[in-house]
Order: sequence, then structure tokens, then C-alpha cells
Amino acid sequence: MVTLYTELLKILAMVSLVVSVVLIIIAFPKIIQIVKYQPALTAPPTPLHVEVKVNKSVILLPYPSLKGNISVEEALLMRRSVRDYLPKPLTLKQLAQILWAAQGITELRYKFRAAPSAGATYPLEVYVVVKSGGVEGVKAGIYKYDVDTHSLLLVKEGDFSKELAKAALDQEWVLEAPVNIVIVAEYERTTRYYGSRGYQYVHMEVGHVGQNIYLQAVALNLGTVAVGAFYDDKVAGILDLPANYRPLYIMPVGAVIGYDKLSFDALVEFYEKNRVAKGYKGSP
Repeated sequence: MVTLYTELLKILAMVSLVVSVVLIIIAFPKIIQIVKYQPALTAPPTPLHVEVKVNKSVILLPYPSLKGNISVEEALLMRRSVRDYLPKPLTLKQLAQILWAAQGITELRYKFRAAPSAGATYPLEVYVVVKSGGVEGVKAGIYKYDVDTHSLLLVKEGDFSKELAKAALDQEWVLEAPVNIVIVAEYERTTRYYGSRGYQYVHMEVGHVGQNIYLQAVALNLGTVAVGAFYDDKVAGILDLPANYRPLYIMPVGAVIGYDKLSFDALVEFYEKNRVAKGYKGSP
């Protein structure tokens, strides 16, 4: 009897082992997927070490304003792509505010930034191409925005607006703008956590940053436009980018006369007309 009982236990143990192995095999792909796409929830990851060409010259930017003169709703209402700019320089304060809106620090524990990032991996870097007389008191040159110190690091001196415009298919607003903001990506910061899906996350993120620049420009009575038509390799060469950095956006920024502002009554009239045309009834 004891022998029979022992044999039954052995059989049950073998069955349990086989079932466990089968379940592990079935679940293995899912486990790999979860591990592969697990967000970085505890703290922003350390960026991959990349040797960036930066001159020792540093410009400490004015600290950002945390309260503006117009509401978010008004900025959204007036946001436009603007390609014509007044022939006047930006102030350093205006440039500083634009850069903070793009990638500035908004939280101190995890160093969260003004634009959302998948897993707080922050794959983007911001470069500034300043033409001669483009920013008050700032030499023409290419600068890199240092997020942690809210400063500009000089990459190289000189007016590269003509070269940048040529690389951007001779778009004249790139040439005429006093400042061009170039947003570049180091994809590996995100793809090492999310695999190939990370490429989509990086592209989403640059859109968030671009909209921040648009809205901040409106609030400062500046104009901008998101430019995506350019030769990547030529832009990378002009900026002296590391080999694994990829330019994604060029955003010219300049002063404008002002913005047209749609009235509330005109907006309501537009919606009411379209509701009637589509047969929608009732009132909100």
C-alpha cells in the first residue's frame, strides 16, 4: 500500500512538473514582451555616453517666467504656422523662454520636463542656430541647450543660416529667421527600453515639443513653423552632431506684428451653422 501511495505521488509530481513546463513555455513570449517594454518608472535613465562637440563658452540664460499674459486657451486659439518675420532680433529672455517651453525642467525629483516622454527617457536634444544679429548680445553661432543648467553651450561660432537654409531645400523662412531651433533625437535612449516601438514614441515626443514651442511663441508674440523637409545628413554636418543623433525638426523663430484672434461669437456661429447642416438638434 505504501509503495502504491509512493508511486502515485511520483506520478503526480511528474504531471505537475510537465504542466509547469508547458505553462512556462506558453507564457514565455508574454514575459519577454513585458520585460522588453517595461517603462522606466523609478527615475529617468542615464543618457548613453556620447561625445558632443561643445566649446567651453557658456551663456547662462535668464530664468524662465512661470506665468504669462495670455491663457492656454488663447494661445491655442491663435496658434498658427508663421513664415514671415519682422527684421528684428529676439531678446535673450525670449529665447530662454522658448527653450524652457521646449525641454525645460518642470519637476525636481525625477527632472521631468515641459514635454512628455515615454518612460521619461528624454531622447531629444535642442540646438539653436543664431544668425548675425539674431539675438541681442549673442554672437552668431550654433549652440546646444543644456537642460540641467538652463544654459547655452557654444558648439561653434559663425552665421550658418545660409547653410541651414540650403540644407532645408532653400526654404526662405529658415534663412530669414533670426533663430532656428533644431530638435534632434538619440533614439537609443528610448529604444533600449521599448525596442522598435520606441521609434514611434520618439516621433510622438518631438511633436509634443514642437507644439510647446508654437504655444510659447504665441504667448511671446513670436512666430514659428515646424519644418520637416531637409537633408538629414547635411543638417547633422552643419550642427556637428554625433553619429547617432538624427535631426527631426527645424523651427525658425522670429518676431511678428501680431495674431488674428477668432471671437467666441464667430466660433459659436460656425459650429451652429454646421450643426444645422448636419441635422443635429438641441443645445449644449
